[in-house]
Amino acid sequence: MSDNTITVVGNITKEPELKFLGSGNAAVKFSIAVNKRRKGKDGEFEESTSFFDVQAYGTLAENLANSVTKGNRIVVTGEIEQRSWDDKEGNKRSTVEITASEAGPSLRWATAEVTRTPSKAGF
Repeated sequence: MSDNTITVVGNITKEPELKFLGSGNAAVKFSIAVNKRRKGKDGEFEESTSFFDVQAYGTLAENLANSVTKGNRIVVTGEIEQRSWDDKEGNKRSTVEITASEAGPSLRWATAEVTRTPSKAGF
């Protein structure tokens, strides 16, 4: 892993979109919202939300697409990168993306049943 590794826990904000690349490799994209709650100087709680686009490839992409849905709370570990571009109107836009190396449901307020998928190598 690189030096820009991050782990976030958040709720999926839109259904994962699974696609297959020209190489036949699976790719999935979805977004998560990470909520932060802290006590301010005045003693009142303040809340903020950060949004991240998540992408994953290969068997992780397929397993995510088959296992999680909008609203699920998940844990994602991967590399983080900010990407910027100009939209059609010439406005500067940016997003923070995480390329997942690991992901799974958060079990803080839920349970899960794990089903092992067979390896493509037959192991």
